[in-house]
Amino acid sequence: MNTFYKLAIAFLAGIICIKMISVQEYVPAYSQLGSSGTEVEAIQEVLAERGLFDGEITGYYGAQTEQAVKDFQEQQGLPVTGIADAATLKQLGITIGSIPEATDANVGLLARIISAEGRGESYIGQVAIGAVICNRIEHPSFPDTLAGVIYQSGAFTALIDGQFNEEITDSAYSAARDALSGWDPSGGAIYYYNPDKTDNEFIHSRPVIKVIGNHRFCS
Repeated sequence: MNTFYKLAIAFLAGIICIKMISVQEYVPAYSQLGSSGTEVEAIQEVLAERGLFDGEITGYYGAQTEQAVKDFQEQQGLPVTGIADAATLKQLGITIGSIPEATDANVGLLARIISAEGRGESYIGQVAIGAVICNRIEHPSFPDTLAGVIYQSGAFTALIDGQFNEEITDSAYSAARDALSGWDPSGGAIYYYNPDKTDNEFIHSRPVIKVIGNHRFCS
């Protein structure tokens, strides 16, 4: 074999080795020990709701959060790594930055808040509540996950007065699916309120987009 072919083979072998090293070293940027941010807050909130995390919601992925993730992964039959990878986030019902998929977990969580906040409202009114929550996920002023928006401190009275824990109506499940599919009867609203039940100056100052049932939907 002449020198040219030897050099060509060595060159190709080098390229293959570099590609193999690059693939081996690539690690997706999943939330894990030492991470922080709104995704971590959402993870802690959902795990707390499931009774697996009893620490403070800080948005920091410490040892307690890691152990809670491991416990959740073991419950769900997932690899127990303590890293909130794509499969773990999907099972938790957490999708970042855009309207999440209509998984059973996402539909169930959204239906619970729709049922609590929209009990007695028309079906369109219930879908509109779900749409507001989806709109908040995509809005820079709010958390960027479904769980983050719903569990945001002080955002929904139903989490404060206990209605969030009551039985979910059948219509709320359908409304959640419609909202997650992109139906938005609210016209792009990020707030809603019942004027007979609140005298909050800020919410009353918001421009009204639509009125559906007892709720005013605002930008």
